[in-house]
Amino acid sequence: MQSRRMTVLRAIVEDYIRSQEPVGSSSLAHHHDLGVSSATIRNDMAALDDEGYLVQPHTSAGRIPTEKGYRYFVDRLSTVVPLSPAQRRGIANFLRGSVSLQDTLRRAARLLADFPGQGAVVASPPLPKSTLRHVVMLPVPTEMLLAVVITVGGRVAQHLMHADPMPDNRTLSVFCGAVNTEAAGLPLPRAADRIRMTAEAAMRPLADTLAGTLEDMAADERESELYMAGTSRLAQQTSTTDLAPLFDALEEQVVLMKLMSALSEERSDTGVGVAIGSETGSPELRNASVVTSGYGHAMVVSSHDESAGGTHPLAFVGSIGPTHMDYAATIAAVRAVARYLTAFITPSDDEGKT
Repeated sequence: MQSRRMTVLRAIVEDYIRSQEPVGSSSLAHHHDLGVSSATIRNDMAALDDEGYLVQPHTSAGRIPTEKGYRYFVDRLSTVVPLSPAQRRGIANFLRGSVSLQDTLRRAARLLADFPGQGAVVASPPLPKSTLRHVVMLPVPTEMLLAVVITVGGRVAQHLMHADPMPDNRTLSVFCGAVNTEAAGLPLPRAADRIRMTAEAAMRPLADTLAGTLEDMAADERESELYMAGTSRLAQQTSTTDLAPLFDALEEQVVLMKLMSALSEERSDTGVGVAIGSETGSPELRNASVVTSGYGHAMVVSSHDESAGGTHPLAFVGSIGPTHMDYAATIAAVRAVARYLTAFITPSDDEGKT
């Protein structure tokens, strides 16, 4: 009986997501092969109501899912229908035309907003989480050096450094080669430590200056940016009563980043994190759901053992919408875009050898 009751719950959630109208027993009996009468379905619906999975907005109306009902449904999405080959090609073709990492993330937000018809949020990889990929140092006038730092996340940062004495071009080339050999692939703070530890005595002042520059970059939390799209779609799918607090939440970017970042690191078997209504911990999102996944891989290094630790996402991509969103489609879209962004910002083996 319990198994059949939960089959009824799943059918109600699916129908309500599709129609956004309260679902009645007659409609369930007509559209689903449940193998029982409308009267039995009504009894199951009443039991699900008592258990907190459903609610009846009006005495004569059908039922709609509660947060508990949606959570049961999402937790039992054992299979997420993958995107079709045409959809995957569409993602690749749309993102492949970008001219920079920022353009790629902006396109990813627009693309993700189109798939489930909701709002999309994409975060750029913050420098504190980034790992060093390559350093180039160039002399500029007035006894200064321009350090061009490229991270594995695809960020490019330029910093002016004082140099006394000014090294010649050959010395700079040798020094940068040693830095890229010793420190590439390490988080910026660890790269700074490695540069100090491995520098030759003659290059110690320059190494200290470069290490300090990397530490300053790692301490700058403002380097992370949010790219949003699809707010007009939210306006079309969400009631006016629910819309104002939802837009307030979108304006509170710090709160949104903390929520989606935490969810991206607590992924389920589907590869995404889902928070429904009150699970978001934000009053503004009490009538919304958030689906997010991390992308990219940053190394977590133990303070005692550099070989220990693991990886965590560099940043996140996600979707925000009403609690009656199409969870299966949203999860598939978020997961597909996250995988593409991971591939986009991850250097190939050939790149690592240059």
